[in-house]
Amino acid sequence: MEKTKGQILRDQLTWNFPHIGKEAPEQKEEAARFCEGYKEFLDKGKTERECVTQAVAMLEAAGYTPFDSQCTYKAGDKVYLVNRKKSILVTTFGTEPLEKGIRINGAHIDSPRLDLKPNPVYEKSDLAYFKTHYYGGIRKYQWATIPLAIHGVVVKKDGEIVSITIGEEAGDPVFCISDLLPHLAAEQNKRSLAEGIKGEELNVIIGSVPYVDEEEIKEPVKLLALQILNEKYGITEKDFLRAEIELVPAQKAVDIGLDRSLIGAYGQDDRVCAYTALMAEIDTKNPVYTTVTILTDKEEIGSEGNTGLNSDYVLHYIEDLADMAGAAVRKVLKNSICLSSDVNAAYDPTFAQVFEERNASYLNKGCVLTKYTGARGKSGSNDASAETMAKVIAMMEEEGVYWQIGELGAVDIGGGGTIAKFVAHMDVDVVDLGVPVLSMHAPFEITSKLDVYNTYKAFKAFYK
Repeated sequence: MEKTKGQILRDQLTWNFPHIGKEAPEQKEEAARFCEGYKEFLDKGKTERECVTQAVAMLEAAGYTPFDSQCTYKAGDKVYLVNRKKSILVTTFGTEPLEKGIRINGAHIDSPRLDLKPNPVYEKSDLAYFKTHYYGGIRKYQWATIPLAIHGVVVKKDGEIVSITIGEEAGDPVFCISDLLPHLAAEQNKRSLAEGIKGEELNVIIGSVPYVDEEEIKEPVKLLALQILNEKYGITEKDFLRAEIELVPAQKAVDIGLDRSLIGAYGQDDRVCAYTALMAEIDTKNPVYTTVTILTDKEEIGSEGNTGLNSDYVLHYIEDLADMAGAAVRKVLKNSICLSSDVNAAYDPTFAQVFEERNASYLNKGCVLTKYTGARGKSGSNDASAETMAKVIAMMEEEGVYWQIGELGAVDIGGGGTIAKFVAHMDVDVVDLGVPVLSMHAPFEITSKLDVYNTYKAFKAFYK
């Protein structure tokens, strides 16, 4: 049937982002295959240190070597540089001179969690506990009554570094924060949702049986727990003062839905962008422009510290690249473009009131291009220019990438930030691009395999 004039005009002038499953059903199998590696990455990398360890193994298997500022590199060479075991920089050298700019892609590998306090072990009423301090923006009530695993490192007095992981292997014990039964929760029910569980109530049960070799011993349940840790790891209570130990969900990454179209897992913000960026970097062989892939730390607490983007470690690396090439670093930065690769909130029909539907991102419509983040009047945001938006959109459309636009909720409802503003401080054009996520910052987040796959394709297009 021939289209009317109005229908033709509508097709020419209006636009809706398509559902990938409808328009490109062949991608379902491709995405499912790609996401098997992603799920494995999530299971093996539940802390930033573990993600760096995984990244190094993947990179070395792909032929990357440690970066040496005294070496001379040619187009196609691949290097990496680890920063304090908690962030990593990766480069494939391009054919164009460095002064024509580089392609930077930055994702973060830290996620909301519970950290142990420096002096965490205590006993109360014949139960032994860890005291915790939450890291990043969590909804505290979500962390009670779920299985938790212990991950981290302890630096012993003699300098030996001991890695600890309990709760991930079959047969391992797990750990838990208790909550009140509804029969006794009348007073707790009067609390606001934000204080349903308070910060000082995020106490993790680690034991209930006492040390019994002697009758009169203070805090025998705590002592037995410390004895078990000492026998397995050779640590004492004082060693916790020299430790970084995290409590994370013990849940493995799994498929969700009868159609297996979704992934449920802890830490997808922002390891979903970290994995897709890393894979795109590895699969980029002979780029025109030199690449700098960043897997960084501390984004969830404002990118602070010397492993976060609110420091100069990335700038120093780019300065080293410029010095090696005899290039002016200011020209390198000014001519560069960066993807701040971070997730956005997927539209949730159950809570539709916090979104503005025309400008929300949706599952199964592709990666999300987020022009600005911030809160309310774009406070704390990088607001990408029209020229930057045009460049990135053109890259994706040339390679057949499915993409969409998105805001982080309705105006005045809330907001959030990414690493984009810190990259912009270096005089680099930058825009946010990532994956839409349901239940963001929860212990169990949800993404679409089709969106994950198209984010990988977008990063490959960016590096091409």
